Amino acid sequence: MALENSSQITTILDVTGLQCPLPVLKTQKALKSLESGGVLEVISTDPMAAIDIPHFCKEHGHTLLEQKPEQDAVRFTVKKR
Repeated sequence: MALENSSQITTILDVTGLQCPLPVLKTQKALKSLESGGVLEVISTDPMAAIDIPHFCKEHGHTLLEQKPEQDAVRFTVKKR
């Protein structure tokens, strides 16, 4: 699966059903296992993730490539710094 900007998703993290702060904590852990420039896709149903994940990315220097609402979830595409 490729993004429009030609970055490739290297890992998909499904945190549906988990509530704050678990989506951000699991995102942080998953990013640690990626090399710099790796792309992580996170799928979350927690409404707070729409605030928490972009804030986490900004605070830690990661790039939020996309934040896309879906039926009952939000899909985030994050590039590791």
